[in-house]
Amino acid sequence: MTVSLRPLRTIAMVASATALLAACEGPFDLDLRGGLGQQLDTTAAATTPTAARPTPDNRGIISYPNYQVAVARRGDTVADVANRIGLDAEEVASYNAVKPDDALRNGEIVALPHRVTEPSAATGGSGQIISPSDVDISSLAGRAINSATPTVETETLEDAPQQDNDDAQVGFEPIRHTVERGETAFTISRLYNVSVRSLAEWNGLGQSFTIRENQILLIPPQQPSAPSTSPRPVARSAKATPAPGQGSPTPTPPSAAKPLPKPESAKPVEKPKSPDLGKTQTKPVAKTAMTYPVDGKIVRAYSKGKNNGIDISASAGSTVKAATDGTVAAITTDADDVKIVVIRHANNIMTVYYNVENINVSKGSKVTRGQKIAAIPQKDSYVHFEVRKGFDSVDPTPYLN
Repeated sequence: MTVSLRPLRTIAMVASATALLAACEGPFDLDLRGGLGQQLDTTAAATTPTAARPTPDNRGIISYPNYQVAVARRGDTVADVANRIGLDAEEVASYNAVKPDDALRNGEIVALPHRVTEPSAATGGSGQIISPSDVDISSLAGRAINSATPTVETETLEDAPQQDNDDAQVGFEPIRHTVERGETAFTISRLYNVSVRSLAEWNGLGQSFTIRENQILLIPPQQPSAPSTSPRPVARSAKATPAPGQGSPTPTPPSAAKPLPKPESAKPVEKPKSPDLGKTQTKPVAKTAMTYPVDGKIVRAYSKGKNNGIDISASAGSTVKAATDGTVAAITTDADDVKIVVIRHANNIMTVYYNVENINVSKGSKVTRGQKIAAIPQKDSYVHFEVRKGFDSVDPTPYLN
């Protein structure tokens, strides 16, 4: 049996976001921080203030120092955008992992494989972006690249021609992120610590936040006037570094002419009575015993930050069971239409069941240990199972018996 495992960075973030949409108003709870129905507010999930997307010129061009993008209009296809800016439609479509006749959303970003004529008074004046004079763009980009190495596109196109433009806008150059299979707008926004709403507005994702594999997204940069959340280290100058033996006082050694005082004669130390540990020892607190969600074989072990749960393969149609007593907190799907069930338990514990079908419970219903909640799908016959304590993922195996 072949098991295809999708990249599962933070599955529960999708569940909490959908629960928030269905249950309450307020910011998205992207990482189960709010407890799914208790306090659905994760304002700390994306606290970095981001700038508004720059205004394009009349062609829809936004021009950065190292690349350019075009902004689609209502009713545009990829070919319409390519023809308007003077590039080959097939080349633009291939660069953006779409077809020339594919329809684009109003405001959707189209990455350009080559530079076109810079925005000027003849094209509407605006659209050219210059960096603030006191900001090191390369260091800001480097920090983002270091935090998301595999999926950040860093190739440099031909240098932008230098020109004076009274209508140029000041702003940081966004990092470009190429979407991988299994990623969602929610997981990408958490990866870069920006709000999913800002990510959607910058890239024209619409209210559904739909993205596609190999799509190139612009990561909203912070406001030029906003304080940096990760200040750049400042190198010390040579003058500021003290020479050896200087800058710190040297302790004075004991004088050889004045001998140290003789030690006092050692007195026997009275041995204290041993305490009765049987009276003071506390009994270990047993973890909530859980049953395996499916009868099968673990094909992928827990690895914090890489696989926040365990993957268990089983025959298609096999029963997926609730690990222990609890309440169904959310039922949702990700961008690939993969179904997810989240159950809340006592002691601030959550369990997540990803890649299931034929769900026979509903949000808010009570479940008992071992109760059937869903089934293993015909395709990709496995279930991804997570245990979360609060909003933090933990190794599920100590909880299972």
